[in-house]
Amino acid sequence: MKRSAKAVWKGTVKDGSGVLTTQSTTLNETQYSFKSRFEEGVGTNPEELLAAAHAGCFTMKTSALLTEAGYTPESLETDCKISLVEGKITLSELTLTAKIPGISEDDFQKIAQDAKENCPVSQAFSFEKSLTATLES
Repeated sequence: MKRSAKAVWKGTVKDGSGVLTTQSTTLNETQYSFKSRFEEGVGTNPEELLAAAHAGCFTMKTSALLTEAGYTPESLETDCKISLVEGKITLSELTLTAKIPGISEDDFQKIAQDAKENCPVSQAFSFEKSLTATLES
């Protein structure tokens, strides 16, 4: 399976701008720029897209592992923050809040850690990954 996206950029890095379009057209000529990446401009940026990819992949992997272990998650909510420091992505911080009937704290933590280490996006990232997982009753 292959998925694709296309970027088009016009102008200099600081004064120019670009658009991103994904194969599914979920992003369809979505704007991005120096301001949306490094300041508070309108549009998306690569780090935000990496955060969405990691949150989505990790959450799906967690659901799959829970299902394999015989649990049915009521809800899984993951927040992801990507850190860009001095021009280098250094960290992806996952924060999971979950409602899973009948699971022990120990089993929940083991499954969440497994998902963090083994979801395809985590495996693609060479930078540090962290996880805070909270089980709600």
